Amino acid sequence: MNETRTAAALTAVLGALAVTRDVRAAGLYVSDRGVRPLGRGGAFVAGADDLGAIWYNPAGIVEAPSSIIADSSWVFYSDQYSRQSLATSATGTTYVQSFPAVKGTTPFLPIPTIAGSLRFGPEHQYAVALGLYAPYSALLDYPERIASGPSPQRYSLVSLNGSLLSVLGAWFSYKPIDAIRVGVGVQMLTGFLQTSATFSACPPDNLFCASEDPSYDAFSQVKAGPIFAPSANAGVIVIPAKAVRIGLSGQAPFVIDAPATVDVRLPNAVEFDGATQHGNRANLRMDLPPVVRVGVEIRPHDGEDDVRIEAAYVRELWSVQRSLDITPENIQLYNVTSLPSPFGVAPISIPRGMQDSNSFRLGAEIKSEVMSVKYEARAGVSYETSAVPQAYVSPFTVDSSKVTASLGGSLLLDKHWRLDDVVSHSFAGDVTVTPQEAAVPRINPVKGNPTQTAAVNGGTYSASSWVFGVGLEYRF
Repeated sequence: MNETRTAAALTAVLGALAVTRDVRAAGLYVSDRGVRPLGRGGAFVAGADDLGAIWYNPAGIVEAPSSIIADSSWVFYSDQYSRQSLATSATGTTYVQSFPAVKGTTPFLPIPTIAGSLRFGPEHQYAVALGLYAPYSALLDYPERIASGPSPQRYSLVSLNGSLLSVLGAWFSYKPIDAIRVGVGVQMLTGFLQTSATFSACPPDNLFCASEDPSYDAFSQVKAGPIFAPSANAGVIVIPAKAVRIGLSGQAPFVIDAPATVDVRLPNAVEFDGATQHGNRANLRMDLPPVVRVGVEIRPHDGEDDVRIEAAYVRELWSVQRSLDITPENIQLYNVTSLPSPFGVAPISIPRGMQDSNSFRLGAEIKSEVMSVKYEARAGVSYETSAVPQAYVSPFTVDSSKVTASLGGSLLLDKHWRLDDVVSHSFAGDVTVTPQEAAVPRINPVKGNPTQTAAVNGGTYSASSWVFGVGLEYRF
């Protein structure tokens, strides 16, 4: 009877997945995900024992009774960018030009996890789970113009608003003996990725017009999708002694290779009078990284779960993302002065130059009871190295090495219900990219003679990131 009720509840979860639409992610992961795991500083590899395990270590799904979990977190992220670039005076002297500071903000956008699991077998040694989640990412939005004129970051990014991405998955976990748990999952990243930016459409660059002349600015919007990027993850938990658990898991990459549309608002320069764009179809290619996690959890009170301390290491292999590539499919411009008509729009490749990041985490969880009220308190801290070399930091991806501190807790309402919360803050230093080392070029898909395009990501970056989350779990 209980398994029948659980199966019915899982059907309800599937229904919720079918109508959940406002799940968004783009760019880098700003934080670890999941309300309870984040409360432990992301140290949830060896100690994974609820449906937060679908991301951290699927072997832990069989550790929990049949359950449903729903949580939601708001990533409150903002940054400030003060651009600097190299300029040349009329006498040929090179100097550093400074621009007004501009701020990037993110909307109020709760990011959910919804999942359900069913544990079965004569000794409850099997478990299956279905779920939906999205990475904790920031949809940055910059102004297109500021009081003094065009926004200085416009050649890197204007907005990521309109992106709509989520991961659907199914997992299986098995406990062959008391000392071992294993788990595997299949996933599908799906949805749409939308980004807008400005490119310089001087034909050819720096020949007929001044560098960054606003009259040659072309506002572009790229919308990629529908995206269908399959992936998988797997993990194992070994219990060599009552007080010790060792976990290891791996996440395969998501490879986004999707149809896209590119819509351009052509410049108002005289060369574009009467010009038109024919066709808007393209293809977008971008890789999201494989991830390897390992953790050791200590339960010092003879294996009881009243006190739990875990140390974990995570390596995200961001080096797979060397560039973000947009390949037009016969997009042509007609009636542009000084260019053949029609003129084919060139492929766009935005160099990312990313590197692997390393994260070291320490988290603790304590169960207690006060006046018949049962609760769990948890805290965690992590240190993560940057996935973006300094020369490639840009308004599209502001990243630096950082320390993240988290506090969380749970109210155990009864044997079925658990209410979770978390607050987390990342401490990161400013990043200064000198104009001489800046490596992200100004994009110009309207190319004439081959020319060296100037970099547009020089300057100083600062960022602030908070995560606030709540969650609810029901165990059957």
